[in-house]
Amino acid sequence: MRMIRSVSWLGLLLAALASAHAKLNVVATLPDYGAIAEEIGGDMVKVTSLAKGTEDPHFIDARPSFLRILNQADVLLEGGAEMEIGWLPALVNNARNPKILGDAPRHVLMAQGIPLLDVPLAPVDRSMGDVHPAGNPHFAHDPANGRIMAAHLVEVFSKLDPANALLYEANLRKFNERLDQKLAEWARLMEPFRGTKVVTYHKSYEYFAARFGLEIVGQIEPKPGIEPSPTHINALIPRMKEAGAKLVLIEPNRPRKTPQYVADAIGAKLVIVPGMVGGHEKIKDYFSLFDYDVAQITAALKELK
Repeated sequence: MRMIRSVSWLGLLLAALASAHAKLNVVATLPDYGAIAEEIGGDMVKVTSLAKGTEDPHFIDARPSFLRILNQADVLLEGGAEMEIGWLPALVNNARNPKILGDAPRHVLMAQGIPLLDVPLAPVDRSMGDVHPAGNPHFAHDPANGRIMAAHLVEVFSKLDPANALLYEANLRKFNERLDQKLAEWARLMEPFRGTKVVTYHKSYEYFAARFGLEIVGQIEPKPGIEPSPTHINALIPRMKEAGAKLVLIEPNRPRKTPQYVADAIGAKLVIVPGMVGGHEKIKDYFSLFDYDVAQITAALKELK
């Protein structure tokens, strides 16, 4: 009987230790949020990102495997500002995981605390295209917003796993130190090109442009989410030529033919600028995203000089 009791207590002890050291299962809608979660959580989190860096974050194919992933999530990281409204709500509602439903504390909106750009001043309707009532949801493309997102995750992870709160805070300090160094480096590289006029496909680069002093003078899309017509393109070209646009920026998931035509017509360079981690094989984390994008843009502008 004593041996049975000893084995029983040993089993309970081992179970308790395993539970104490279990990783937080974090699911991120986009790989940018997942990359920051890995920086802050370190070995204490397991991170899965639903979208790939080469996809359009507005229109992700909802695969059946997503339901299983979401069902097992301890935390869900969503961008918010209706970035994922076209595909995420149905998945969350069908995942049978009350921890990540709606306003649950473990359903985290990464936009919290970030001043959003392009907030409409009047009511929004479908005739305006895919305009987001809360503002432009591509806020992760300003690297400085990474500091706000990271601090938010420290708060969330520390509440769920208070035993490792000091570790999360230490990881935040390391993240911020590296980010400060990189921000200074990226600003130095981009400074010679401040004021450069660019055309974008979608309103994806507003935060990046504001951070580094680029001026966006037009979009290939006539309205957000609406594919361009020949009439729009024919009207766009003379305006962009007159404005002196030097670059046409597109994401990896965009078709090349029309943007290349516009770039050739106005004497600009077409540059593929990923907006998410994983958008190119060289982009492995949040820092290498901006290393890559800054390098692509500065290289293109140097060629034009």
